[in-house]
Amino acid sequence: MVTFILTLFMCALLFLMILSATYFYPWEGLLKFFPEDIEEKARLHKPPFASAPVFGWISMLLCSAGMMGVIVYAGFEGIQNRFTFGQFFTRFLIIFYGLKAFDIIGLDYFLITKTQFFQHFIPETKGCEGYHRFGYNRKEQMKRIIMMPFGAFLSAWICTWF
Repeated sequence: MVTFILTLFMCALLFLMILSATYFYPWEGLLKFFPEDIEEKARLHKPPFASAPVFGWISMLLCSAGMMGVIVYAGFEGIQNRFTFGQFFTRFLIIFYGLKAFDIIGLDYFLITKTQFFQHFIPETKGCEGYHRFGYNRKEQMKRIIMMPFGAFLSAWICTWF
């Protein structure tokens, strides 16, 4: 049960990170995660107020720290409950793949292609064809999906040292 709660926390933190990156617009480099036509038009967008990028960076750093905290807590709680390597490995696989499933289904599919979420915050991108192209980043997603068992293995291995 703890593993699923931690996975939900990771998903919530990822969503907050996306929200803060979209609203506060801290760095144009984040646009590389969008389809090309959206990236091109979004470059015309300006932050809502002068210091907004600072708030965006702070918010994104806090979300990143929170995600690291979830991983550390997952390990710490497992150590307290005397998890075996297999239990740690399974826990980290569930967390990592749960987060990736949320990224693909919740963000890439639902948020980008089915809602007007990004167009609301970045109106310059209204009418872009990229909002209707689910799977535009298939190669990058597959690379991450393939690497996740290695990350889970490494995390489990580190946790079994304690």
